[in-house]
Amino acid sequence: MTFNRRRFLKASAQASAALCLFDALGVQAATPFSSIQTAPRLKAPAGSVDCHMHLYDDRYPAAPGAKLLPPNASLDDYHQLQALLGLRRMVIVTPSTYGTDNRCMLDGLARSQGQARGVAVLDQSITDAELQALHKAGVRGIRFNLSYGGADLADLEPLAARVAELGWNVQVVATGNQLTELESRLQRLPARLVIDHMGHVPQPEGVNSATFAVVTRLLDGERTWVKLSGPYIRSRSGAPDYADVGAVARELVRRHSERLLWGSDWPHPTVPTGNKPDDGRIFDLLADWAPDEQVRNAILRDNPVSLYGF
Repeated sequence: MTFNRRRFLKASAQASAALCLFDALGVQAATPFSSIQTAPRLKAPAGSVDCHMHLYDDRYPAAPGAKLLPPNASLDDYHQLQALLGLRRMVIVTPSTYGTDNRCMLDGLARSQGQARGVAVLDQSITDAELQALHKAGVRGIRFNLSYGGADLADLEPLAARVAELGWNVQVVATGNQLTELESRLQRLPARLVIDHMGHVPQPEGVNSATFAVVTRLLDGERTWVKLSGPYIRSRSGAPDYADVGAVARELVRRHSERLLWGSDWPHPTVPTGNKPDDGRIFDLLADWAPDEQVRNAILRDNPVSLYGF
């Protein structure tokens, strides 16, 4: 087929007019695994990072006993959300679905053209050469998922010591009770610690809970980062504002904004298909949680750029 410049320009003009019409109506094309309707009002500074998202691909088999089995969610699908949020950088986290098989995450890193970092799931059988290969691919952390099983806590300290030498972090997702029980072990880890989803602080106790006290003590130790992600996971007040979890987020910002990160948790694997959250509205909540622009810029850009080595 030969290139027809006139036809191309006409089609481009029609596409631009259609986009202008969509924008005027406040309507966006359907975004996979999100109920987002319009781009958020909050403008992310250049270089911002979505610090928590996953990819799913049935080319890679689920681990035996996996509890979460979402449909395929590709990097191309995710790019549609990125465009609406005004983001380019991301941290791809191997989900519990794949156990210690990191191939889906690594495929995403390879196709991200340097715009992504990875968080892998490992066990003690990993060799030093394999760790170096993961580092070269863009991996900068390991994850222990205690909420959905599969994580062997016997590996926590040995693996933390090994990845600390590479400058990686140890990311933990745990229920409030689990986090409370693990506090002393987490305090002693040689690697930097990242806590998923605001520590799963229970509601309605919120900032008065034992879990919140643990999260703040860990932050006080200056080697812990917390992800402001997944407000819908523990909220009882619910959408669109998740006011109860918002109170937790605001208090974390007040205390230690210099070690907070933001993440979308796309494609929201814990939420059933057909009931996915509005990612634009959730992104706008950050303006309420962190009203100061400099603080927001640190959460969205400066903190993750430093932690993940962008």
